[in-house]
Amino acid sequence: MKVYLESLGCARNLVDSEIMLGLLKQDGFDIEDTPDTAEVIVVNTCSFITTAAQESVDTILAFAEYKKSGACRYLVVCGCLPERYGKDMAGEMPEVDLFLGTAAGTEIVRALSDLKEGERGICLFADPSGVSPEKAHLPRITSNPHMAYIKISEGCSRHCTYCIIPKLRGRYRSRSLGDILSEARNLVAKGIRELVLVAESTTDYGSDVPDGPSLPQVIRDIAAIPGDFRVRLLYGFPDNLTSDIIDAVGNTDKVCCYFDVPVQHAVDTVLKTMGRGYTQQDLFTLFQGIRARYPHAALRTTLITGFPGESDQDFKDLLAFIKKVGFDHLGVFTYSDSDDLPSHRLPDHVSEKKAARRQDRLMAAQAQISLARNMTHVGQCYRVLIEENPEDGVYLGRTDFQAPEVDGVTFVYGENLSVGDFVMVRISDAFEYDLSGEPL
Repeated sequence: MKVYLESLGCARNLVDSEIMLGLLKQDGFDIEDTPDTAEVIVVNTCSFITTAAQESVDTILAFAEYKKSGACRYLVVCGCLPERYGKDMAGEMPEVDLFLGTAAGTEIVRALSDLKEGERGICLFADPSGVSPEKAHLPRITSNPHMAYIKISEGCSRHCTYCIIPKLRGRYRSRSLGDILSEARNLVAKGIRELVLVAESTTDYGSDVPDGPSLPQVIRDIAAIPGDFRVRLLYGFPDNLTSDIIDAVGNTDKVCCYFDVPVQHAVDTVLKTMGRGYTQQDLFTLFQGIRARYPHAALRTTLITGFPGESDQDFKDLLAFIKKVGFDHLGVFTYSDSDDLPSHRLPDHVSEKKAARRQDRLMAAQAQISLARNMTHVGQCYRVLIEENPEDGVYLGRTDFQAPEVDGVTFVYGENLSVGDFVMVRISDAFEYDLSGEPL
């Protein structure tokens, strides 16, 4: 049968989607680029925050229309949304034929084979902690021909009070070094030019395996694979971003000197109620230390506004913090409440409108910070991975300090460049989030 898959949410979810596509293709399914002609439509969902869950529901209902007007015979919903809300979804969504939890994605071929015409609401769930982190043996169809994410672990054993991930993905399980390297070699052999290492917390890698491999070893061993590619690390945690990890990122050939460290907040009382084990001074010391050792390093973080108990003064202190650090890249979410979160029971909830206003103020301040930092790149030359050619003479690419999907891009104005190649570019102009330049 013909199958179409829509992947929602984070990069870790995308890896799961690509593996499901690989399994389906291996079993003889034809992978479609659009849902119009697909007999099976799969939606791999996200439910991390309320808006993501709502997007998942809206997407499911939109694709359910293809069962009326298209070729769709089976609608399959996978991932975090069914894992979070369980079998209740089957009664609320009669349009869906099959629900697969986060631990059942690799069972999609068997589940579809067992599904009979007319059956509805079949649910497959298992203990998320039972999912093996090993991935190299699984087939995978990467969605980007030049960049791929590598999950170095599964799950999370932390207990941030606003986060549902441990319930959805199970305890933290580090992947073996050999399995990571095997997948990295396969991806490089297929022509991938950027490998992005991800996990719920990449800097927790190895913490669950006594005397096991370390994250610096993973970084250096991947970088040692022959080939013209680069390596990027995302989703570090502030309390265990050690000097060894910092040096592995900052001082290893092929590795982008890029530090993605979601801090969520910077006021001690708010951090404590969030369940984050560090203080504002810890954060200043960390970021100042990175910049002192590697002045060219790019810093990225994410924040949450409107967390229960966040006062006006707390917000002012947070705003002052981002101005003092001067992050190259920054994202802001408003707090998303749900009655299955520990933070739901905290006092002094902040209104959604106030949280949104605070989000806007942070992003307005960051726009000015980002512009000032981007201006320092004008006149400099950087190696850019060319990823798109939207029109004649115009290319889109990314430097080492621009991560895929979350940061700005570099517009390259030139001729006869090849998508998928690295090109040296002299930056001629800077904007709030993007850069532009010409190839040397």
